Amino acid sequence: MTHTWQITTVVDAARARIATARLAAEHGVSVLDRTRLVTGLTAQLRQRLIKGGVWRLTLETTPASKPEPQLRLTLGPAPEDNRDAPTWRAAVPATERGGRVGTGSVRTGPTALAEALFSADDDTARVLDALTEQEALVAFHREELHQTNQGVLALHAELDAAGRAQRDLFAAERAARTEAEEARRRLTFLADASAALTASLNHGEIVRLLPELLTPTYAGSVDVWLLDDEEEERRLGPRPAAAVVAARTGRPQYAAAHPGGLPGVDDRPPSALHPTLPLLCVPLLARRAPLGVLILTPPGDRWNADDAVMLIELARRAAIAIDNAQRFEHSRDIAETLQRALLTDLPTTPGLRLAARYLPATHGLNIGGDWYDAFRQPDGSLITVIGDVTGHGLHAAVMMSQLRTALRAYAVDGGSPSQLLTRLHLFLHHLQPDLYATAVIARFRPDEPVLTWAAAGHPPPVLRTPDGRVHTLDAKPGAMLGIPLRQEIEDHTVQLPPGSTLALYTDGLVERRAQGIDPGIERLTEALSALPVPELDGDLENAADRVLDPMLQDSEGDDDVCLLLCHITSEWVPSPRPAPAGGP
Repeated sequence: MTHTWQITTVVDAARARIATARLAAEHGVSVLDRTRLVTGLTAQLRQRLIKGGVWRLTLETTPASKPEPQLRLTLGPAPEDNRDAPTWRAAVPATERGGRVGTGSVRTGPTALAEALFSADDDTARVLDALTEQEALVAFHREELHQTNQGVLALHAELDAAGRAQRDLFAAERAARTEAEEARRRLTFLADASAALTASLNHGEIVRLLPELLTPTYAGSVDVWLLDDEEEERRLGPRPAAAVVAARTGRPQYAAAHPGGLPGVDDRPPSALHPTLPLLCVPLLARRAPLGVLILTPPGDRWNADDAVMLIELARRAAIAIDNAQRFEHSRDIAETLQRALLTDLPTTPGLRLAARYLPATHGLNIGGDWYDAFRQPDGSLITVIGDVTGHGLHAAVMMSQLRTALRAYAVDGGSPSQLLTRLHLFLHHLQPDLYATAVIARFRPDEPVLTWAAAGHPPPVLRTPDGRVHTLDAKPGAMLGIPLRQEIEDHTVQLPPGSTLALYTDGLVERRAQGIDPGIERLTEALSALPVPELDGDLENAADRVLDPMLQDSEGDDDVCLLLCHITSEWVPSPRPAPAGGP
């Protein structure tokens, strides 16, 4: 349905407005849409009336076939006006199709206008009520949004605080992990350095090792000042005052332009000898006596407190290692002097040449119970002996000395090798019940081409005959000397033509932990058989070295080595009487 109004005056405009409002109400247009439509139309009509002329307002309703009914308004110039002006259009949804209000039924009297005015005010009031409800709803939602925003802000604040706390915890954890790693690194270094320092019993080697351990990680330079090293003192000249104070007071000293604040360390002015370098002087104390001072310069600007504590502890351990090494060296020098004083100068006998070698163990105290001896008996016989007292150190050396002295005393009364060993066995058993020894005694008589020998728990002698063959004299030996067992040791004899060489030795020459003793004896026989006869006749000392060299290549250095070579030359002219079958 279409409604049309010609508008030239204000009354025409009012009539069209009232009709539009009524038609909108009839078609079920909502109050809000109706008010918007009528208000917009009123504004357009006011503008057109100001311009003058004839205007046409058209209101159409959509046909029933349309799914959504609408009211459509069109306001533009009337065809007879021929005015070029824009057309205003508007549309609102309607809930009903068609209407009962026509354009001719609209009155324009005062009563009609009043009714229209009140009707418009009623729509406006309803719109204002709806607007008030919407404003209240908006205010409610605004307050709700404000509360929500406050909660969000509070949540953000809490999250930010939690984030900062978590970051602080992470930073603290990283710092703790870094500190723990640094502590672990220092402890590992301290353990490794301590093991390296205590592995040596040479104090000079320990002193040389300290700079290698500390530079460049913990020190820029390292100087070890030992108080009793006069030669080093003359070579290096004066020492820093802080080092002198450290040696005198026994407390670590830090000499620098600014205080170090290091725990357990006294601060001092910078050194006059090194005014630009901070110095950390740590005393080397052992048994409360200063051995020297460890003088350090920092690897960078200065040390931190933890590094300083570690360096002080390392100095303490180094001092103990140096003190132990010096004491060991002192004891070793005394022991070696004692032992070498006990080793006999070999006698000279026509037709019989002797060569001996004694090598102390290279690990531990270089003194043990190995010994050799050679001396004449009253009847002109030459006794050669080689023995080994169990254990090492001064106790073994003293016991060896007593056995050597006892053997010489017993030999004055004569007696065969077996008789001498039997008396030594009784002597050792009563003198030192918890100490044992092994020995081989061989007797040479100028008028007999026979070697008489006896062994007590000792590796067997080795005899090289003039034809170059080597024989192991492994006849049944006696048991070790000193064991709690009564024994009668037997003598053994073997022919001894000129050109023969007898080798007596201790187990340090032939025994290896991984192989035992038999392979070593085989190697000894090979080394002895390889010697040429002219060398044995002419230079027995060199022959002894040539036997030792291959034998010592795989030596473990933990046992003494003793070798005694006895060579019969052509000057040995025995009488033609046959040697006895056994005994002396």
